[in-house]
Amino acid sequence: MEPRDGPARACRAPRLLVLALLLGAHPGAQAEEPLPGSSLVEVMKGEPVALNCTALVAHDHFVLEWFLADRSGVRHRLASAQQQGSELQGRVHDSRGRSPPYQLDSRGHLVLTEAQVGDEQSYVCVVRAGAASTEATTELRMFAKPEATEVFPNKGILSVVEDFAQEIATCNSRNGNPAPQITWYQNGQPLPVPMEVNAEGYMTSRTVREASGLQSLTSTLYLRLRKAHRDASFHCSVSYDLPMGRRGRLDSPAFHLTLHYPTENVDFWVGSPSTTEGWVREGDSVQLFCRGDGNPSMEYVFFRLQDKQENVLKTNLEGNLTLEGVQRGQSGTYGCRVEDYDAAEDAVLSKTAELRVAYLDPLELSTGEELSLHLGNSTTVNCSVQGLPTPALRWTKDFVPLGNGPTLSLSSITFDSAGTYVCEASMPTVPLLSRTQSFKLLVQGPPQLSAEESQPQTEGGWREGDEVRLVCSARGYPEPKLSWSQLGGSPAEPALTGQGWVSSSLTLKVTSALSREGVSCEASNTHGKKQHVFHFGSVAPQTSQAGVAVMAVAVSVGLLLLVVAAFYCMRRKGRPGCCRRGEKGALPPGDPQLSHSGSERPEQKGLLMGGASGGARHGSGGFRDEAPE
Repeated sequence: MEPRDGPARACRAPRLLVLALLLGAHPGAQAEEPLPGSSLVEVMKGEPVALNCTALVAHDHFVLEWFLADRSGVRHRLASAQQQGSELQGRVHDSRGRSPPYQLDSRGHLVLTEAQVGDEQSYVCVVRAGAASTEATTELRMFAKPEATEVFPNKGILSVVEDFAQEIATCNSRNGNPAPQITWYQNGQPLPVPMEVNAEGYMTSRTVREASGLQSLTSTLYLRLRKAHRDASFHCSVSYDLPMGRRGRLDSPAFHLTLHYPTENVDFWVGSPSTTEGWVREGDSVQLFCRGDGNPSMEYVFFRLQDKQENVLKTNLEGNLTLEGVQRGQSGTYGCRVEDYDAAEDAVLSKTAELRVAYLDPLELSTGEELSLHLGNSTTVNCSVQGLPTPALRWTKDFVPLGNGPTLSLSSITFDSAGTYVCEASMPTVPLLSRTQSFKLLVQGPPQLSAEESQPQTEGGWREGDEVRLVCSARGYPEPKLSWSQLGGSPAEPALTGQGWVSSSLTLKVTSALSREGVSCEASNTHGKKQHVFHFGSVAPQTSQAGVAVMAVAVSVGLLLLVVAAFYCMRRKGRPGCCRRGEKGALPPGDPQLSHSGSERPEQKGLLMGGASGGARHGSGGFRDEAPE
């Protein structure tokens, strides 16, 4: 007999069991909102998944069974388990050829170690507890990411003149689950092409289930091509499903089409080194370029128009023509023509351009390389040139601009007018095309002289022996010769100031004689001579030499006075007081007188007396007394 609470337990058990079945899932699997009476488990291919069917019932004994329900509704028992006290004992009855086989864990979960495509089935869990029985269904959904997207563009040359859609490319997505979707793109934007065949464009799709159970999708794009598609970038994109409602995307590499489209326009131009004004220099190599907008490239025919006739120069596929070393006679009208027989009747397939060769002939002057004129004369020099475009002329002297135009006027010329004059022809519209011609002006005339001397080192003026450097500069034509009145002048050399000056220098020591006479330099040529005299004014003696001179004069004067005094005393012939000036007194009376021989003459006697008296008193005289024998 059934306990009282048996019916209540029987009513609660199905509800609890259903709740338990709906909660069960492996962490690797995700569930969407389940349908009434079933649950959905999603898993990626190759990942493990465990289907939960734990019965939350109060009975100590129950039986759990797992079934696989095929599409016809037939159930195939896979595994079962019984609750024996606190333990759940189960076993797998039939894996139905699955590898690896199903497993049943200790909690009654049906375990699939590696999810496969064939596992996408309905799994039924049945729990019996006494007379009560309940069941729940779990739907397993397996997802597989497709392989890398492949695209196979049409490698042929596609014509834009066709009036129907042509095959563009095929896109493949292999081994995905569920079947992916393919979208076509042009220049990064989706192409809204329908599935229905039409003349403007459409796409076809085909899905194939592989032996593995995975699905592959193939899509082919058809478009009616236009010339605008020549630079278009195409690719296809595969969109596939992932668990939890997410989606993935795999794009193919981009590709371009090779189109055949007729020529509509032709461009023709003169390449470098042409100028902005369209001129090329005579002697340069010039390139002519021709480009049509058709594809593939057609033949280009280069020609020159002469007397309204096309003289063919060259035919090639590159569209380039080089004219080596062009001459002025090659100026004229050139053109190119594209030989495209698919072009429309109103298409312009020929273009022309003007080739203008700039040239500049050597300049001609109305004078030779040298022009000789006398001081004060005037003249004009003409510069003529032939060139195209018309050249501009200008004159310069020593790089200083003088004026523009072909005529140079020289009036009242001076020595400063001498130098090199240059006529320059240039073309502002043709860079680097210019010529020059020059002549040298020689100014005939007597020398022009300029002198320069160094200043005294002291403020008082020149002193005897000072060193001075004298410089004479001259100019004229013929070139003057410089000479000095003193030896030692340096040879004439061009002066640093230029302008036709030559200079010579002389270094010497200042003397009184030079001060009186001066030093002169002279410049002379066939037209005359000029002279300059350098004066030094009064020349003071050097300090040391002046002292020696004063001493010498003093000594000479002293000696002269002594000689005069001595002579004077000898002439006095012994007169009293002679040569005794300045003595303290006369001889005392009674002093012995010197006696002399009577044969001596009076002059001798006077001299002897004077000499003996002086010598006896002072001992400083020139003479001495001698004793008789």
